[in-house]
Amino acid sequence: MAAHFLEIRWQAARADRKWWVQRIRYYVPITGWLPRYQASNLAVDVKAGFMVACLLVPQALSYSSLTRLPPAYGLYTALVPTLVYGMLGTSRHLSMGPEALISVLIGTLVKGQLKHLYAAYSPDMPPADTVEQFSTAVASAVALLSGMFTFLLGMFRLGFLDSMISESSLRGFISGTAIVIIIGQSRIMLGIAAAPSSVHSTPWNDLKFMLSHLDQIHAVTAMVSLGALLFLRLLRVVKSRFKSAVWLQQVPDTLVVIVLTTAISWASRLGQAHGVVIFGQVDGDLPRFRLPHIPRYADSKDIVSSALTITMIGVVESVIVAREYAGRNHYAVSSNRELVALGVSNAVGSTFRAYPAFGSLSRSKLNDRAQAKSQLSGVITALLVIASLLGLLPYLYHLPRGVLAAIITDAVISLLSATPGAIAFLFKVQAWSDLFLLLFICFCSVAASVETGILLAVVISLIMVIKRSNMPRIKLLGRSTENDNDFYPIDGAPPPSRNLLRRLSFGSSTDSQDDEAPSRGAGSRNSLSTDAQARHIDGVLIVRIEEPLYFANAGQLHARLNRMEMYGDMRTHPSEAPRMSPTRAVVFDLIGMSDIDGSALEILLGIVHEYTRRQVRVLFVRVCEDVRARFEQAHMAAAGGDYDFSDIGMALLHLEQQLCISTA
Repeated sequence: MAAHFLEIRWQAARADRKWWVQRIRYYVPITGWLPRYQASNLAVDVKAGFMVACLLVPQALSYSSLTRLPPAYGLYTALVPTLVYGMLGTSRHLSMGPEALISVLIGTLVKGQLKHLYAAYSPDMPPADTVEQFSTAVASAVALLSGMFTFLLGMFRLGFLDSMISESSLRGFISGTAIVIIIGQSRIMLGIAAAPSSVHSTPWNDLKFMLSHLDQIHAVTAMVSLGALLFLRLLRVVKSRFKSAVWLQQVPDTLVVIVLTTAISWASRLGQAHGVVIFGQVDGDLPRFRLPHIPRYADSKDIVSSALTITMIGVVESVIVAREYAGRNHYAVSSNRELVALGVSNAVGSTFRAYPAFGSLSRSKLNDRAQAKSQLSGVITALLVIASLLGLLPYLYHLPRGVLAAIITDAVISLLSATPGAIAFLFKVQAWSDLFLLLFICFCSVAASVETGILLAVVISLIMVIKRSNMPRIKLLGRSTENDNDFYPIDGAPPPSRNLLRRLSFGSSTDSQDDEAPSRGAGSRNSLSTDAQARHIDGVLIVRIEEPLYFANAGQLHARLNRMEMYGDMRTHPSEAPRMSPTRAVVFDLIGMSDIDGSALEILLGIVHEYTRRQVRVLFVRVCEDVRARFEQAHMAAAGGDYDFSDIGMALLHLEQQLCISTA
């Protein structure tokens, strides 16, 4: 007996241990792929990690200038989040680190918060060390908050929210931000000094200032910077022309530009002899642990709102990139687990002086091109960033800062490359509202600020989602002039052909009917001809509900039914006189309504009560089992709604026989 009991306990413990092992492997992916890692993939992953590092390190140094932080902080952002994501991420190809859009948002926030610091020290200027500590504290606080928000999105399984911003809004914001970055970096490439009030300026004012001071261009700086930019663009063109040349595709163009321009600057003494602003001395120590905090004089509301904005932009871009390369390489990624990994990466990174880091399209593309086999390539990249921090920075002393601006400009020009195609497509399909939205958000980002652009993109996208969700998908059906047992929408669309009906009847289920597919009555024989027309049944409304009803879309149901009663066609303008005869019965075809929540059921019950009070009969046909159970719980029959009919024909026959309502 005791032995049997111990055997049961042993089996239960083994099952429990297996359950925990499975969950740990699921939520901490490195515990799943590392024990099964094949040594034959090591060389490929090392090569991929090296190639990504050759792009990541220069980008990190360049993007740090967008954030108004010291260059080392760009490398901190490339180090810790990349290392943590390699342990927790589900994508083998997503490259974490600083991004141009996120960097400019951080820079805009820091710029706005510095106004409070300067005001506190007015009329004096704050010490340089105080400004640096304040700026880095703001950036780290945003990273912590962004990590927390992203982590919570993943824990509450809200990974679907990455599709809440419309493509037009996102493209308009990206294009506007890219133009803002180009404006700011063009001044640096031309060697024009910053405006005295640059902390308070807008992108539009920066552009006007630069154009009005073109006479102050520093010739040597402009020649070196524009030459570097031209080299990068030409190399991109050459790579696109000769895609079959593998060695050419693997040339790290940004690293080549940095090495060449640094060597030229050192040999020609551009900094000392020609007045070119150079990289200078930068401390390259490893980041130390420090808990983030919101610094004194900073506005907490601005920091929280910026963290939300950065989270939204970073999540959308990262999840889209992860899905794209997972699909190309035939493996699965979980949006929710990705959000958890991104959140933890940023939260941990914030304690080591990093600002928010998310996935990069350009670096992920390079990782895919290098045929990375696992997340180990990201870990290799992080190790190479450590090597850069410890040994590379002193050798960049003579690097012209205009070259870093050229690298940034080259990256954001790539962001703009998809915009002309998007505009042309929207113009071609005559999507005028989407086209206006794209151009409007782009203009606002440039004329006002990046925050204005993203705020408009988010708000307008949410309004569009709410508006479309708020309108229930319902169709007013009419009887066919060719066959009394056929019913299809009265919406001005041509009736379906015989071939379509045959395909719908024999190749599709009734649960997935097309909008133009007729609803069938009893004894239908698919005899609808192409000359058939849909006609109203005098005094009877036949309404097909094509989606589940819930609190958001049920609110407009009553208003739309009233309009159908008056005009018989939703296209008729409400200023015209009613044209329908008084309604004596309403038949609801629920073929598409697979579910209904409590709020929607209460609204529908109120509509039935209203019709019953007016002595209008209400019949429901093709009610699924789940909805039927809800109707029974709500006592729909007692309210006046009869739902015992299998098709429209039976419901109309009941109206003719029991209620003497003519449906001919």
